[in-house]
Amino acid sequence: MSETYASIKTLHSSLPAFQPPISTSALPSIAFITLLAFFVLTFLFTTLPKSKIPIPEIGTALAASVLAGGGVVALFCTLGVYV
Repeated sequence: MSETYASIKTLHSSLPAFQPPISTSALPSIAFITLLAFFVLTFLFTTLPKSKIPIPEIGTALAASVLAGGGVVALFCTLGVYV
C-alpha cells in the first residue's frame, strides 16, 4: 500500500500546475456580457407574438437559458465561488 501511495505522490508532484482554459481576468467581462444578453433575450421572449408553432419561442428560450447558466457560473467564479 505504501509503494502505491509513494508512486502516486511522486507522480502528483511531477505534474504541472492546473491552467484554466479561460483566463480569470476575463471572467467579469464574460459574466456581464452573457447576463446582459440573457436579459435582452428574456425581454425579446416576452414580446414575441404567440404562434401555433413555437419554434422561435423555444429557440429564444433555449438561448437565454444557456446564456443565463454560463453567466451565473462566470459570475460565481469571479466572486471566488469556483463551481
